Amino acid sequence: MKKTVIITGGCGFIGTNVADFHLKKGDKVVVFDNLSRAGAKENLKWLKKQKGKFIFVKGDIRNDKKLLETFKKYKSNQVYHLAAQTTMVTSVTNPREDFEINALGSFNVLEAMRKTKSKAAAVYSSTNKVMGELLYIPIVENKKRYDYKNIKGVNEGFPLDFHGPYGCSKGCGDQYFLDYARIYGLNTVVFRQSGIYGPHQFGIEEQGWLAWFCNALLFGKPVTLFGDGKQVRDVLYVNDLLRAFNLAFKNIKKTRGKAYNVGGGPKFTLSIWELFEILERVAGKKFNYSFGPWRPGDQKVYISDVSRAKKEFGWSPTVSPKEGVKKLYNWITQNHHLIERAGVFKK
Repeated sequence: MKKTVIITGGCGFIGTNVADFHLKKGDKVVVFDNLSRAGAKENLKWLKKQKGKFIFVKGDIRNDKKLLETFKKYKSNQVYHLAAQTTMVTSVTNPREDFEINALGSFNVLEAMRKTKSKAAAVYSSTNKVMGELLYIPIVENKKRYDYKNIKGVNEGFPLDFHGPYGCSKGCGDQYFLDYARIYGLNTVVFRQSGIYGPHQFGIEEQGWLAWFCNALLFGKPVTLFGDGKQVRDVLYVNDLLRAFNLAFKNIKKTRGKAYNVGGGPKFTLSIWELFEILERVAGKKFNYSFGPWRPGDQKVYISDVSRAKKEFGWSPTVSPKEGVKKLYNWITQNHHLIERAGVFKK
């Protein structure tokens, strides 16, 4: 059965891939976006060229009236709430704007669903930052990376610890999405995502680190390593995320009202040095880098335990970092003119 899907932030990196996925399935795709992010206008132009029922609504999630109007007009089967302020640095500089986009904006999406009595399955794109710095977890330092000493990854049972304005605002949306399932019966599910990367990602220094390093290497730009380069994250290619969305929605009776860690998990992790090795091999050239001080709240290690997602809706990641990073670098190489046009390197 063909569906109608609403995607807030649908011209962002993840949103564009979600929209393309549904257009190829023959669904009606309604994208709600204010086009403020670098690359959003380029992604919109690309989406408009794809076959299928595509509708663009220029709007800001801080505008509750425009959101409600959109939800009334387009009765959706699925909702992807992906619109967000996405960097810790920006949240510290302008915490009010960060709050209004991530906390109030997420509340507005939920209220639009509640007021229209929506039965749609809805996913909130949360973040591992809601777990805080996790300083109580022992780590070990190896030659090229840090690792956890006693665990393989952080599971959903670990205590939440919102850190910094970004962690607080995203955590607020995270908890509201869970509570609206309890209190109002909405079919909401939360994904605490980690290290998502892939095509249509216009990475900047503060956010989208895999794409940022790809961009810098391709264009010969110097990069700053904040810390020692041994920081480790689990990373997830966007096609694996799309499968996770799809499976969570198919099993919404089981997944509603729950939060899931969704990342590469213990098998798919990278340190910055390990990423450099992959990229330098793919590109055939070396990085120009220097060191800077550790950034506040920058975890030395974050690795998701994704076993709950596997147990409850049958999902696990499949694309290795070596394979995925090569795909991302090739996409950026083929679309270098879009990266330049988006002003990724403008200060």
